[in-house]
Amino acid sequence: SLSKLQLKTGDLDPRLFSRLRHLQKLDLSDNLLDKFPNSLTLPDLRVLNCNNNKLEDVTALKQFPLLEELTYENNVYLTLNDDYKVMFLLENLRLLNGKDITKLANHVRRVNSRKLTSKVTAHWEKFFRDQLPEKYTAEQVKSIKKKFLKSVQTNVVYGPSSLSEFTRWRVKMIAEEFLAYSLGLELNTDPEPEENMDENEEESTESPREAAEDMGQVGNFSSYINNVTVTPSKRKRNNSKAGSGKKRSKSQANTKEESEDVSAEPLHFLQCHSKGNSHEDFKTQLWSCVFEPLLDCGARKDPIVSSSRTVATCGGESVCLIDCETGTVLKKYKVATEEFFSVAWTTLTMVISDSRKKSHNILAAAGRRGIVKLIHVAADFCYGEIKAHKKPIATVCFSPTQATHLFTASYDKRIALWDIGIPDCDYNFKASQLLVLEALSIPLRIALVPTCPDEYLLAGCEGGCFAWNIKLDKEQKSRPFEALFQFPDEDGSMTTSHRVDGLVFLNDDVVVSKSSKPGCIYVWSWRRSFDTKGKGCQRTLSAVILAELEWSTTDLSYLTLSTCPAKDYVFCGDENGSVWMYNLSNYTTAWSSAKGKRSDKRIPPTQILKWPELRANGEQLTEVLINNVVSDPTFTYLVVLTSVNITAIWKKS
Repeated sequence: SLSKLQLKTGDLDPRLFSRLRHLQKLDLSDNLLDKFPNSLTLPDLRVLNCNNNKLEDVTALKQFPLLEELTYENNVYLTLNDDYKVMFLLENLRLLNGKDITKLANHVRRVNSRKLTSKVTAHWEKFFRDQLPEKYTAEQVKSIKKKFLKSVQTNVVYGPSSLSEFTRWRVKMIAEEFLAYSLGLELNTDPEPEENMDENEEESTESPREAAEDMGQVGNFSSYINNVTVTPSKRKRNNSKAGSGKKRSKSQANTKEESEDVSAEPLHFLQCHSKGNSHEDFKTQLWSCVFEPLLDCGARKDPIVSSSRTVATCGGESVCLIDCETGTVLKKYKVATEEFFSVAWTTLTMVISDSRKKSHNILAAAGRRGIVKLIHVAADFCYGEIKAHKKPIATVCFSPTQATHLFTASYDKRIALWDIGIPDCDYNFKASQLLVLEALSIPLRIALVPTCPDEYLLAGCEGGCFAWNIKLDKEQKSRPFEALFQFPDEDGSMTTSHRVDGLVFLNDDVVVSKSSKPGCIYVWSWRRSFDTKGKGCQRTLSAVILAELEWSTTDLSYLTLSTCPAKDYVFCGDENGSVWMYNLSNYTTAWSSAKGKRSDKRIPPTQILKWPELRANGEQLTEVLINNVVSDPTFTYLVVLTSVNITAIWKKS
C-alpha cells in the first residue's frame, strides 16, 4: 500500500518497481499521479487501486496484462472513453470500479472491433482503393495513409457520441493495422474469434453514474418520449422516388432550383424537460440551445473533428445535455423553483492543485429567478451561482475574446457584464460586475459585434434595437445606449418603436433581425448603418437594409431566429411548427461590396421543414410553436425547440 503519500508520477521509480516481480496487489489511491510511467513492469500484478488521483490517460495500463481488478474512481479527467480503452487493452480484466465488466468487455473486444473493422474496410474500398496505382512508391503510400487515417477517423461513426473519442482511437488503430496488412506489411495481431452478442448491449452502458435529479446536482439521465409516436407516412417527401425504402421527411422547397434543396430527416423527438418528469407534460416551453464547444486539451486535442454534436437545451425547471446523433440525454440539471430561459458555453483554463493548466467547458444557465448557475459539466457539478438581477434574465452570452466575461440581459431593463472568475481546485471563485448598460425597455436578444466584440454590443429590445459602447477602458460603469436603429414600418415609414425579438449576426457585418413588421425578417449592414453616426450620444440611425426575408405573417412574438455563418444560412421557426431556412450564399458577396445594393424583392425561404405528425397518447399534437432553431457550426444537426416540451433533432443527410 502506497496510499496517501502525496506521490507524483516521478516518484514511481521504474528501477525499483521492475524488481517487484511477484507483486499482485498495489494501492496507489489518494495521491497526485497524472499518469503511469510506461516501464513499471510488474508482470504479475492482478489488483490495482488508483482512486482519487489526477490521471489523464489509461493506455499505459496495458503494461499489466494479468490485471483482473482495477479502480480509478474520482479521477476527474477520466471518462467513459477511458473505461472502454482499458476494457479493450486488458484482456483479463473482470472488475472495473467495482463492477463486473466481463460481458461488456467481450462486446468491446469482439463485436465492437468487428463492426469498426468492417466500416474501416468499406471506407477504404469505397473512397481510397482506386487512388493507389498498381505500382506505388513509398511517398505515395505515405501520402495516401495520411489522407486515409484522417478521413476514416472523421467518417466512421459507431455507437453513442459519449464514446466518440474511444471510437476514433480504435478506428485509427484498426486503420493502421489494415493498411499494414493490405499494403503487404506483416501484422502481429491475431484475429479475434467471432462471438454473437445482443446488438443493444451498448445502450445499457451509456451512463455508469446514477441519475441525479436533485437541485444543484447534475446527473446522467435518459428520457425518450415513450408516449409520442411519429407517423412516417406524413414524413415522406412528396416527390420521393418510387421504390425508395427510407421514410424521410425532406421538406418542400419553395424555389425552383432543386439543387438548393437541403435533404434533412428528423432523427429524434425528445420530451426531456418535463415538470416532475411527467410524460403528460406538453406545456413546458423550451427556449434556448447552444452547441458545446470542442476542447483544446493539449495531447487530447482531436485533430479530426471540427464541431461538437452535443447540445445544451433549457426550458422549465431543467437544463439538458443531449447527444444529437443518438438522442441520448447525457446529463440533466434541475432546479425545482426555476424556469430557465437561456444557456451559454465558455471554455476556462483552470489550474489544478499541482499547477497544471487544463481547459474545461463551463455552462451558464439563467432564467426567471435572475440567478446565473455555473456548471462544470465534465465533473457533473454546479459549482456556483451569481445573483445577477432581481428580475428575470431573458438571455445570457459570453464574450468570444474574454472567456470569463458574461453578459446578462434582464427584465429590469439592464444588461450587465460580469467577470465570473476562474474557479480554483476547490471551486472557489470570485465574480464581479464590470458594467451596466441601461436600456429603455426589456432587452430580449443580445449580440456582440464580431469585428469588435470588446467595443460594441447590439440588443433587440421590447422597444427597439439599440447599440452600446462596452469598452472597459472608460471610467463610466453605468452607460446609456449610444445608438438607436430605425426600420421601415408596415406603411413604409421609418420607426424606432418596435419589439425586436430576433437579432443575430450572419457574418462580420451582416445582421439579421426580426421585429414588428409582419411576415418580414430584415437583413442589414452594421458597418454602413453605424458609420453614419456622428459625434455625440444616443443618435437615431436608419438601418441600411440589404434585403427582406419572406416569413410567416403571424403577429406572435418571441419566435427567435439563428444563423449558421459557415454556410450562410438563416433559420427561423413559425407558429405552425415549421422551420424556415434561407441559404443566402448567393447574396453575401454582393452585400460585402462597398456599394452593395439592396435586394429589390423579398427573398423567399430556400426551404421550409414541415412539422411531422406527432401523436401523444393517441392524440395529434397541435398548435406547435417553434421558439428557437439552432444548427451546429457545420450545419449537420438542426435542433428545434417548441412550445409543447418537445426537442426535435433533424440531421442533414
